[in-house]
Amino acid sequence: MEGLEVTVLLGMAVLVGTVLAPRLRIATPLVLLVLGLVIGFVPQAREIQLPPEVVLLLFLPVMLFWESMTTSLRAIRRSLRYIAPMSTLLVVASAFAVAGVAVMFGLPWEAALILGAAVAPPDATAVAALGRMLPQRMFMKLKAESLTNDGTALVLYAIAVSLAVGDQVSPLSVTWTVVNSYLGGALAGVVVAALAYLLLRRLSGTLEINLTLLLVPFVAFLIAELIGASGVLAVVIAGLIVAWVSPRITTPASRRQAESVYPVLTYILNGALFVLIGTEVMHVLFESSWGQVGRLVMITVAVWVVLIAVRLLFQLFSAPFTLPRGALRAATSTGDRTMPLRMWIVSTFAGFRGAVSLAIALSVPLVNASGESIAARDEIIFITAGVIMFSLLVQGPMLPAIARWAKLPADTAADEEYEIAERAISGAALAAIDDLALEHGVSDTVRDRVRAEGYEMLEYANARALARQRGLVYAADIGTELSEDAELETMIDVAATNDQVPPGRVLDDGGAASGGLQMLAVSSDIDTIALSPITLREETTRLRLALMDRRREVLLRLRREGTIDDLVAWRIQGQLDLVEVKLRGVEEID
Repeated sequence: MEGLEVTVLLGMAVLVGTVLAPRLRIATPLVLLVLGLVIGFVPQAREIQLPPEVVLLLFLPVMLFWESMTTSLRAIRRSLRYIAPMSTLLVVASAFAVAGVAVMFGLPWEAALILGAAVAPPDATAVAALGRMLPQRMFMKLKAESLTNDGTALVLYAIAVSLAVGDQVSPLSVTWTVVNSYLGGALAGVVVAALAYLLLRRLSGTLEINLTLLLVPFVAFLIAELIGASGVLAVVIAGLIVAWVSPRITTPASRRQAESVYPVLTYILNGALFVLIGTEVMHVLFESSWGQVGRLVMITVAVWVVLIAVRLLFQLFSAPFTLPRGALRAATSTGDRTMPLRMWIVSTFAGFRGAVSLAIALSVPLVNASGESIAARDEIIFITAGVIMFSLLVQGPMLPAIARWAKLPADTAADEEYEIAERAISGAALAAIDDLALEHGVSDTVRDRVRAEGYEMLEYANARALARQRGLVYAADIGTELSEDAELETMIDVAATNDQVPPGRVLDDGGAASGGLQMLAVSSDIDTIALSPITLREETTRLRLALMDRRREVLLRLRREGTIDDLVAWRIQGQLDLVEVKLRGVEEID
């Protein structure tokens, strides 16, 4: 099939899956995977073969960059005791366990190690898509683990490919590969993020800022690959740093645009990969005999079971080292001694394989140094795709039931921190309103009206927090803000207090204002310019924008001090950005 036909086919499949998933009440990745299997019955569709470097170099940087941008840096720091061994030692243990099983079934050692490297790391995008029903803290730990373990898997993959193509591998070369991969990848990410920071400080246009941000993951990946380091780690490090400094080097309009574009872009890319998983499985099925297919299915099931067993056992034996001090004692002191085990079982079944595993499998070279085909390349792709299928089609539907069975304690930390931040920034804005009104030349009428609104919003936030604590509202109800209509009504109320009516509005006594642009007053002694609707609107906007800056200062201070989580700050910042964009109006883009 031609490139345009492939693009249209994948796009239509993603669209159909997106439409069907909510109607069938099935996770979208599962529907896309099944659609890929169905498409695989078409002979021409089974021949879709992306170049190995396309998946690794085009798909992954964007997806990983956005996932790292929306990951809590505070959660990573606090859970480092858990994340570090899970993203390194567990990946190595899983890869070698899988390789051992594959060798038992007759795969060459080099191909078996490539397979182990491909299926060892859980995937961040798959975890993000299917693991959101978990408590926030557990979900963020899994996501952080999934972001950082790809570097380990790619180091193992590089070593295994070197063995497969006939290169010489020694303990010294392996050590250098590991050190260079991690240190070089981290350094590349830091350097690119620093350069992006210096450049973005000098840019103000929405398109300029977002084009620069779009280049960051690709530049980080490219530089890391040029020095033989981990491009994945470089992208993740750059994304975490950019997310931390983003409020100071981007604008509300650019952030709103990015938060609209990036999720759609990553969704399409990730969805296309899930469809490709199904077509790859069908390609190998139709190219193999029934005996070969039966053997590959047996290997796939064995590998999937081994991955689950190794993950669960690793958590059991590493618990004294990975859990915070006193965590086990605190969990068992409540009388529920099975709670840690239930948590580990949930974490085990939440370790989904996805796009990264497929990208690694598809990136296996076609030939070795002597021009011969790489042994068992099709088998590696089939087994990897099969493990992803079992992960999504079996673990995915099972996870909600397992989470309900585990009866994990509710995690309300994010809601509590949101309420703390909301009240803190509202209180700071109210405390500064007099000084800001004087500084920006705002009339007493506008100042008092905005102050009254601020008190009403603060009282509403306090009442909502109390209601949540009493179980009267859900966390989903949190997060409303003043709408544009409310702002318009505020301006109308301000005008009404001065006996004015904006053009086209109906008076309380039934009279109507003129449809033309007028400045209305009831006395010729009143300064109509000072009390015109235009002036009132300008004063209200100036004061609101000044208060917005004060709110952001407090918000960033709370995040910097660790009082609130990065994702809570991201959520509130998005609401502030939305209000500011409404106040400033649609930005003109040349």
